[in-house]
Amino acid sequence: MRAVVCQQLGPLDDLEIEDRQELAPGPDEAIIEVRAAGVNYVDGLICQGRYQIKPPTPFVPGSEIAGEVSAVGAAVKGVAPGDRVIAMTGFGGFADEVAVPAASVIAIPETLSYAQAAALIQSYSTALFTLTKRTSVSPGEWVLVLGAGGGIGLACIDVAVALGAHVIAAASSPDKLEAAEAMGAEATIAYEDEDLKTRARELSGGGVDVVMDAVGGKHAEPALRATRWNGRFCVVGFASGSIPSVPLNQVLLNNRTVVGVDWGAWTFREQGAYRALLDDLMVMVGDGKLHPPVPAERSLVDAAGAMTDLIERRVTGKLVLVP
Repeated sequence: MRAVVCQQLGPLDDLEIEDRQELAPGPDEAIIEVRAAGVNYVDGLICQGRYQIKPPTPFVPGSEIAGEVSAVGAAVKGVAPGDRVIAMTGFGGFADEVAVPAASVIAIPETLSYAQAAALIQSYSTALFTLTKRTSVSPGEWVLVLGAGGGIGLACIDVAVALGAHVIAAASSPDKLEAAEAMGAEATIAYEDEDLKTRARELSGGGVDVVMDAVGGKHAEPALRATRWNGRFCVVGFASGSIPSVPLNQVLLNNRTVVGVDWGAWTFREQGAYRALLDDLMVMVGDGKLHPPVPAERSLVDAAGAMTDLIERRVTGKLVLVP
């Protein structure tokens, strides 16, 4: 089998494709033939050594996959060869096959393609975790999504609309704003050209209730200032590469709340709750309440290029690698 290997933390161009032995399951494991592996912004940061998690090298990047179970261990029950599943791998996803604990796999609805399934785990779990666990969005509230054309941004729009909220999408280019509208955003802001605070207040009738910020940088403070009484500002990430500093008086004013969102750490600390969240997510997808977009596909050998495009913000929506 083939695998993308990071021999040492550094430039993405240094990634290698290796031929490795085929995997055999342990007693409690399932082997999954990878049909699609989600590519995320954080994958590139980890390979470059720019993330707080620095795995020992060499390692295979990639944390979310969808595929078909090809073999199971002797002690496994409830999972069988031929099952269509998704799984979080931690690492190891950018390969032809992976071995995972059988208890961690989730069946996917027949309505989802492998590519859609592989691209939804991190983005949609982050969105659902933020809007139902870290804060609570009520029907009729206004949600402002920054970086609305990215994978997490589109997922936040979809989840917020499913929860009954009105969504304003803010992004940097017309194609990203068009994708946000197609996902269900009622209004858009081109925040490189428009006054984000002023437009968000105008569109929401005085201020938004929730901000979803996966971008950081210069747009964070005007977005915070755009929240109304009891507004919640959710810190999801820093795709701009810049961690913002905001005046704390703006948090005090109007009883605003800043909410930190670390979905990844939560999954390790609260594994039962995480599994329940994934089950809820699959039910919402199966019932047609959520609409995961079809991601762009790249070949396994283009892993470095895919991660580079994400880091340099050239991607609308999500990317997957297809072995």
